[in-house]
Amino acid sequence: MMIAYAERFVHESDAEARQDDGVSGLDLQLQGILDWSPAAAAAAARDFGGLRSAKPRAVVRPSGADDVARSVRAALRSPSLTVAARGNGHSINGQAMSDGGLVVDMRAAGAGHFQVVVGAGAGAGGAHYAVVAGGALWDDVLERCLSYGLAPRSYTDYLGLTVGGTLSNAGVSGQAFRHGPQTSNVTELEVVTGQGETLTCSRSDNSELFFAVLGGLGQFGIITKAKILLQPAPDMVRWIRVVYADFGEFTRDAESLVTRPDGDTFDYIEGFAFVNSDDPVNGWPTVPLEPGQRFDPSRLSPDAGSVLYCLELGLHHQRSNPPSDVDSVVGKLLGRLGFVEGLEFRRDVGYADFLLRVQNAERDAKATGLWDAPHPWLNLFVSRNDIAEFDRVVFKGILKDGVGGPMLVYPMVRSRWDKRTSVVLPESGEIFYLIALLRYTLPYPEGPSAKQLVSQNLEILKTCKENRIDYKLYLPYYQSQEEWKWHFGKQWGRFVERKARFDPMAVLAPGQKIFSRSSVPGKIASDGGPAGLH
Repeated sequence: MMIAYAERFVHESDAEARQDDGVSGLDLQLQGILDWSPAAAAAAARDFGGLRSAKPRAVVRPSGADDVARSVRAALRSPSLTVAARGNGHSINGQAMSDGGLVVDMRAAGAGHFQVVVGAGAGAGGAHYAVVAGGALWDDVLERCLSYGLAPRSYTDYLGLTVGGTLSNAGVSGQAFRHGPQTSNVTELEVVTGQGETLTCSRSDNSELFFAVLGGLGQFGIITKAKILLQPAPDMVRWIRVVYADFGEFTRDAESLVTRPDGDTFDYIEGFAFVNSDDPVNGWPTVPLEPGQRFDPSRLSPDAGSVLYCLELGLHHQRSNPPSDVDSVVGKLLGRLGFVEGLEFRRDVGYADFLLRVQNAERDAKATGLWDAPHPWLNLFVSRNDIAEFDRVVFKGILKDGVGGPMLVYPMVRSRWDKRTSVVLPESGEIFYLIALLRYTLPYPEGPSAKQLVSQNLEILKTCKENRIDYKLYLPYYQSQEEWKWHFGKQWGRFVERKARFDPMAVLAPGQKIFSRSSVPGKIASDGGPAGLH
């Protein structure tokens, strides 16, 4: 602690000597560190997307919620300072940046709190749960929970993300069809609001704040602690991929699987589109699960199109289960599906290895330089009513040659999502699809430029609008108020009201570019009009 105090004093003393716009004279009285160094600012000015850069004035490394609250209150005392919470910097368009403001490095306090309660607790309905810091990484949470024989119920594909970061968006993966997103699997939060208050909230206490923050894009508060539902962890996963040439058959089987009762379907269901060629990045070689497995294109009918589809499935089991029993269950479930005969791939892996599978891809990408290249990813939710049209105009049209990485497409069920949160879904239908275009492209000039890929994303969105496809961006990013109003649709009024109540001066999450900083308490600078405190 003495080191932290000493470092804070040095940075603040240097800052006070600068005598600029008053920001450098801030005395946050932190237990942690206020880092004014150019190196810290440069690191906080870059994210995984690599598309935008905005340098903060300083980086806060909090020791806990009190330091986060002090940072927000300091910003409120200034005429223009903003505060952005940064987790592991995995955003795409600078959403966790604060140009000339404060960036709070939530990882600094990520290991500050961890508690597992097994099968008790009225607040969680007698369920297993863990209470973790908002800055904790999901892979760390998984590892610590597994020591109790438990695991979170819902994940993201990549676990090198903070708890608070994914809960501020939704948090989806192949378990969402059953358990809902991560926002549906948290029962209580500790939140620092845009007014500098530290509040505990749940479905019954401070419920408006609870639902506002979940999927709220950081606009209403910074999550500093979360109570997460757990379940008994299996030992193993039977990992399966099956291939389809027909999109209609692919979607019928996928929708059947996600709407069957528990016990009569798989535990993990995702899918992806890929190119019907031997392209090692976009085509057949991306499907097999092990080096010894081979994709046999002769199994495809001559009229198979330029784009193929794969259902990716997982069945939990224990090491003690006889392999014949697992084979029997898998055989029964797969027997109902209409995939291409002979294009089925299986592998048994440990449960943790399965959940951490993207971290293995991360190591390979870092070794080749792909991880540090720009990532113009595009994530959408598309209504089931329009998914066939999306396939026709986007997968088979704009993206017929692939994107230099996975093109995920799989269904989720609306009833597993709580409509009281701030997450926005397509307007129609019980079933909707996640579309994730995850480009891992060599840096220019070896690969296409980031500008070209961003232009392709814009072309996709324009095509969706021209074809009246019911969609919403997931991990959204817009640069105008009118676009944000369109995004939120009927929920825009509620979103503005929540902003006025919990962050009336628009101090938080400026990188989202939804609201502008206001110096007038009780009002927010937005085309939606000033809104009073409730």
